Amino acid sequence: MSIRTLPVYSLVVFSVFVLSEHLCERSIDDADDLWVLGPVWHLECDWLCSKDPIGAASIMSRMLHQYVRQFGQKLIHKRPLEPRQESERTAAHLNTLDLVAVGVGSTLGAGVYILTGELAKARAGPATVICFLVAALSCVMSSLCFAEFGARVPRSGTAYLYSYVTMGQLCAFITGWNLILSYVIATASVARAWSYIFDNLIGNHISQVLQESFSLNIPYFLARSPDFFALGLVLLVTGLQVLGVRELTLVNKVFTGINILVLSFIILSGFIKGDVHNWKLTEQDYALDTSGSTDTSSFGPLGSGGFMPFDFEGILHGAATCFYAFLGFDFIATRGEEALNPQRSIPISIMITLFICFLAYFGVSAALTLMVPYYQIHRDSPFPQAFLHVGWDPARYVVAVGTLCALTSSFLGTMFTTPPVIRAMAEDRLLFWGLAQIHARTRTPITAIMSAGNLAGVMALLFEFRDLVDFVSIGTLSVYSLVAFSVLVLRYQRDQNLSKKDKTEMKPEVEGSPLDSVPEAGNSNILKSLWFSTSTTPTRKSGQIVYGCASLLVLLLIILSLILAQWPRRVFSGDPVLTTVAVLLLLLITGVTVIIWRQPQDPSPLYFKVPALPVLPLVSIFLNIYLMMQMTSGTWAQFGVWNVIGFLIYFGYGIRHSLAGNNHQ
Repeated sequence: MSIRTLPVYSLVVFSVFVLSEHLCERSIDDADDLWVLGPVWHLECDWLCSKDPIGAASIMSRMLHQYVRQFGQKLIHKRPLEPRQESERTAAHLNTLDLVAVGVGSTLGAGVYILTGELAKARAGPATVICFLVAALSCVMSSLCFAEFGARVPRSGTAYLYSYVTMGQLCAFITGWNLILSYVIATASVARAWSYIFDNLIGNHISQVLQESFSLNIPYFLARSPDFFALGLVLLVTGLQVLGVRELTLVNKVFTGINILVLSFIILSGFIKGDVHNWKLTEQDYALDTSGSTDTSSFGPLGSGGFMPFDFEGILHGAATCFYAFLGFDFIATRGEEALNPQRSIPISIMITLFICFLAYFGVSAALTLMVPYYQIHRDSPFPQAFLHVGWDPARYVVAVGTLCALTSSFLGTMFTTPPVIRAMAEDRLLFWGLAQIHARTRTPITAIMSAGNLAGVMALLFEFRDLVDFVSIGTLSVYSLVAFSVLVLRYQRDQNLSKKDKTEMKPEVEGSPLDSVPEAGNSNILKSLWFSTSTTPTRKSGQIVYGCASLLVLLLIILSLILAQWPRRVFSGDPVLTTVAVLLLLLITGVTVIIWRQPQDPSPLYFKVPALPVLPLVSIFLNIYLMMQMTSGTWAQFGVWNVIGFLIYFGYGIRHSLAGNNHQ
């Protein structure tokens, strides 16, 4: 192929691509028109190329530029919030206490009753209390970002809606897709935990039968045996949702109250029956316990003993997993339209929920490791077995019943939260439209409910609890990172008009700004604008600067987190290469952060704003990414497969059918 015919060939290829996309938007009956358009287009290309090949290349370049521009506009197009009719509004009836009950009931579930034992036995030992502290601090930073979103968009929704309204379509799809992952896998993990506790109450008969029947036929990367009980539990609640049963708010409040009482009893019992010596165990204690036991297979690893038997690496791995334990506080944001004063009650209730949950996790993990040596903790049912260990047999059953109540509350919260996210994405045409269909009689999104329920049921059937926890944690950390990034960028943009009504009343930007109206100012003015903004309010140019700098910061933080996670000892011991790279990265991060700090912020009044911008969102992003780097390669592989499937759906269906993008075009 000669250089002269290359533009012609490119033009033909591009035209075929455009025509094929056009065909996807039209009905099958109109496809015959292409038999007419094809020869005409071919003749025009031949004529134009023979007369003016340079002009043909110019036309191709302009068409390509226009198509890329439209494609990019779809990726960043924001969804306007349409004013709702009075008949569509949900009656506001939830005060701050009600929202706290929703958050606590959704958060204090499998994380406190199952995950605590798993972490203490094999990952952190008594230092599990520090794992929860690190995870709580990271969640507090993320919760502040959620709170600002709730103040900006007082509408029932999740991080998906917030991202779509403020950041655009692509960010919204990634957020929503990973939210579905987190909620579905959280549902499966709670179902698996419910099965563990119930099976322990009846003497482990269910697990024994299943292991005898299926254990030899299960691949190594799946659970030791399929959990049909957990599958049945998920399908039962899915059926209730399909029949139109609404979330049982009163039942959730009762179960949450029982949960708080049981946790208080566990904490008090731990300090009464606990032994401080269990926080400074040695090899002699381990040898004595194993020699006096007939079942040494139930013992976990000793590590180095003491309070931190698995060193700081164990604490970091445990903190990354602990993020699962705090999944649920963001459910408060889904009740924005039902809150009496969402701008005030949502931020306050989120902070109170996190504080209560941290106290519960800290106290319960301390009590457990004081009552039982960490290597003797039972993985699947830690607290009933702990009371059996200290000789309080009746308390074992009381705690087991309270555990089931707590898991039921958490289970209902996650089950009833997943379908609305799927339906919202389907209504926006980012997912298949059939998922948004409402059943005529029950008025429920039956397809979304069954899709979420079936997927959660399969995961609960085939995977171990600890594998599900890591999968949930990495999805949650990614969503929280996107939320923090969105808040960071959004504060430095021009005033965000979120509704169509407001959009029509937008005032034109004041002309004459040297950043927007003098493109020939030169590189010196561009560099000067990075440090000395010429406006006290955000402009288009300053917003673009912040967006580019924030994206660069995320890339730098990923590289720094990867280095610190893979070679921490070499970095802090003074390795000439790694230490130099880490220091240079820190200097670059500091410089780019200062550039963002020098840009003007949006002065629009909000009831709540994230303090210490831009430092706090950046620290939150760094902690989230660093904790993600602590995940295993298998978890990363599963997470990658999930997102690849999501991108195939988005670029194959969502970007062409999305209502917001098509209406904008």
